[in-house]
Amino acid sequence: MRIALGIEYEGTHYFGWQRQIEGRTVQGCVEQALSRVADHPVAVVCAGRTDTGVHATGQVVHFDTGSRREAQNWVRGANANLPGDIRVQWAAEMPESFHARFSAVRRHYRYIILNRPTASALLGNRTCREYTRLDTASMTTAGQQLVGEHDFSSFRAAACQAKSPVRTIYQLEVQRSGDFVYLDVWANAFLHHMVRCIAGVLIMVGRGEQTLAWVQELLAARNRTLSGFNATPAGLYLVAVHYAPEFTLPVAGWLPQYG
Repeated sequence: MRIALGIEYEGTHYFGWQRQIEGRTVQGCVEQALSRVADHPVAVVCAGRTDTGVHATGQVVHFDTGSRREAQNWVRGANANLPGDIRVQWAAEMPESFHARFSAVRRHYRYIILNRPTASALLGNRTCREYTRLDTASMTTAGQQLVGEHDFSSFRAAACQAKSPVRTIYQLEVQRSGDFVYLDVWANAFLHHMVRCIAGVLIMVGRGEQTLAWVQELLAARNRTLSGFNATPAGLYLVAVHYAPEFTLPVAGWLPQYG
């Protein structure tokens, strides 16, 4: 049978999600834990591969098994064998037609910026610190230019393996709460480093270093070398993966908010 899991993790001490020959990864730890519960080797497929240092409150995975376990036993058994910074939140038996990655219709990432002159002793690995006061109104206006279907070649890593750079952003919001700026992006799918690159571009606009017209120029140029820096992975969270209603899965993890 096919089992889907909702997973939360703090990605600071991992070389990203994807299993590697060397280096500790979230996928490697999850597979090792589930293999013990299933009593056979387990391979999992995720909705979105996160990079080194990136976090998740709403990652979704699936795996196939011949072992019969109650949903809560998958959760408890996995968590008993996982390190404390990775936790399974729910489990559900799914039809064979379900695929954690290819059945997903929408993904939601949140990027968190600590916008103050001094760093945090507690949130250094969970936020991006920006000491220059950001103009969130300009960031909002700039971000709206990215909404819709576009060629995001200027917003992806050089090593991105996606066959097409075209993606659809359904919604992009920038909001401030005290010293924190939250960037939320909903899209059908994301390119490698796409959200971090968008965050970097909007930070430059928020600083006043670039104009609103620059964002349109980047889209038209389709050239990653023109779009500045990738914002740090520490501020990035995969918070929700949405599926068709027929799959009746929880659609979101919790929204991290620090202020």
